[in-house]
Amino acid sequence: MSKLLDLLTQNADELAGGLWVTCRLVAGAFGIALVVGTFVAALRIAPSKWLRRLGGIYVETLRNLPLLVLLFISFAGLRRAGVPIGPWTAGIASLGLYTAAYVAEVLRSGVFSVSKGQVEASLSLGFSYAQTLRRIVLPQAFRTVLSPLGSVTIAMIKNSAIVGVSLLALPDLLKEVRIIAARTFETTEAFFWAAVGYLLLTGAATVVFRLLERRFAIRR
Repeated sequence: MSKLLDLLTQNADELAGGLWVTCRLVAGAFGIALVVGTFVAALRIAPSKWLRRLGGIYVETLRNLPLLVLLFISFAGLRRAGVPIGPWTAGIASLGLYTAAYVAEVLRSGVFSVSKGQVEASLSLGFSYAQTLRRIVLPQAFRTVLSPLGSVTIAMIKNSAIVGVSLLALPDLLKEVRIIAARTFETTEAFFWAAVGYLLLTGAATVVFRLLERRFAIRR
């Protein structure tokens, strides 16, 4: 126990800095995942079969591609192609676009829970299909899928650890813990605090989504 506390007190700044970097990475990626995932979900349920196929290609490609491979493509591949992309941009974009495929499928399942009668009534009242999605279908879909959306968010927090150990080498929590373990040779103690850090983040996400469910979820 004393080793754990000593490691924490002696490396508190590095651990706190790594946790803050992880929070920034997750927040940025979550914003991208929500925006892109909502757009792709709209494509997946569009009247045009070509738009549905386009959305399906995005989902199946990103969902079946390992995140580490996507990180290599977005950073090393684009830089080799002459695109001046930095590690922060590549890390946040890759994690966000990867998670967006799962968000899109979660939202698509929520859209199917909205009755067709509401859509038809909206269209008969003069709303366009885009207005129907924005004002009637998607608001209900989000409320229906809060629980699975929380699970996707927790998975994204855990996936963020891959960004720090990849060639991007962002100084996130896991990267800082690996540096501390290499310097102090106290591997077990260092990774214990990494586990505590990720548990704090996933626990906070769980609490937030449970509060949102209690406030907004549709009970059927």
